[in-house]
Amino acid sequence: MVSKWAKRFIQMAELVGSWSKDPSTQVGAVITKSNRIVSVGFNGYPHGISDSAETDERDTKYLKTLHAEENAILFAKRDLDGCDIWVTHFPCPNCAAKIIQTGISGVHCPAQSEDFLSRWGDKIQVSQDMFEQAGVAVHWLPINELEDI
Repeated sequence: MVSKWAKRFIQMAELVGSWSKDPSTQVGAVITKSNRIVSVGFNGYPHGISDSAETDERDTKYLKTLHAEENAILFAKRDLDGCDIWVTHFPCPNCAAKIIQTGISGVHCPAQSEDFLSRWGDKIQVSQDMFEQAGVAVHWLPINELEDI
């Protein structure tokens, strides 16, 4: 059973993700410690970079974009040891490395759609393996239990 706090933090990650100007994928992340929000982040271009995600070529967009997890880590500006991160999409291997390196101890994510898994399943497996080796707990949240948020 998904707790009320888990529902709230995933709901917050979804809200924060909606702030992204990326027309194809909006991702949100919330970092917490003891049920308190430490930081939030969404995917997008760095400050001061022309936000032309709609007109930039796909490869260029990927090169310029910071992921939600990266932004949440950077905005925290504090020690994240023992924190949890709540994300709308499972972290890519680069973000997994950063999550591990900061000392975040838990990753919480809704179960992913079949479409998402068909496109990103290999990278998800790499990230899961990294988290397992580093002792970071991964919590997949059943979508059907999050629907009444």
